[in-house]
Amino acid sequence: MEFKHKPIMLYECINGLNIKPDGIYVDGTIGGAGHSIEIVKKLSTNGLLVGIDRDDEALFATTQRLKQFSNIKLIKGNHDDIQEILQDIKIEKVDGILLDLGVSSYQLDERNRGFSYLGENELDMRMDQTQFLTAKDVVNTYTEEQLANIIYEYGEERFSKQIAKNLCKYRKQKEIKTTKQLVEIIESSIPKSKQNDGHPAKRTFQAIRIEVNNEIKPLYTTVKKCIECLKPQGRLCIITFHSLEDRAVKKAMLDAKGKCTCPPDLPYCVCGAKSQGNIITKKPIVASNEEINENSRSKSAKLRIFEKI
Repeated sequence: MEFKHKPIMLYECINGLNIKPDGIYVDGTIGGAGHSIEIVKKLSTNGLLVGIDRDDEALFATTQRLKQFSNIKLIKGNHDDIQEILQDIKIEKVDGILLDLGVSSYQLDERNRGFSYLGENELDMRMDQTQFLTAKDVVNTYTEEQLANIIYEYGEERFSKQIAKNLCKYRKQKEIKTTKQLVEIIESSIPKSKQNDGHPAKRTFQAIRIEVNNEIKPLYTTVKKCIECLKPQGRLCIITFHSLEDRAVKKAMLDAKGKCTCPPDLPYCVCGAKSQGNIITKKPIVASNEEINENSRSKSAKLRIFEKI
């Protein structure tokens, strides 16, 4: 299957990055280069695009799609390590960074990766195929309490306790190996009358995927690292698809913006508050109705933009 991913809010991201032709830009989740091909088109031969992804298939697809451009550098890695990655390639500061935190259409549609709750495939869900932890490990080795907490926190699934209970009950008799097994356990855990809000397994699959790929815990720190890597007037654009992601991004940007906590009656600031920049988006940008109609995966997307001072 060809690696395809329809870029979310493409115009808004390109506009938000405020691209300088001779600048250095990082796409920390380059995927199939949906956003990056438009970034690199706006760069001169003196500009540079650095693309990072932990998925080998994404990097291969990007290499093919961007082969006509000479001013790109592709790196297998995790955007959580952006400072170390840039240090390794002798880049101190950049003009812009884009993070699209969604799962690519290819990963969802390529059933043998185990991201999809459709069909029957091995439970995997790893974005980086070289890491050890898989979805099969999570559902077969985590305690009932751990599973319930993950499914509730990362999936916002109100039947998380019943799903966790049934997972543990099932695996006592037989190892859970396939997506079909997992779907059947989830469906049996949710009353039929409550299975009218999309596929019943959607939230649990999302939660397990987030756990497998450690998508939430480092995010606040990653945003702060990205801001540190920006030049003055450099822009950071982040697209989130989950309330926990958006909350972490919003908090990191607010903290980076800085706020004086001194009592209002003091004649001058003594708390030492310092600002690293400004939040360009007072409210997150969301996809237009037209885009949502064309691409349903954009429905939950939120774009926040920060500018370094």
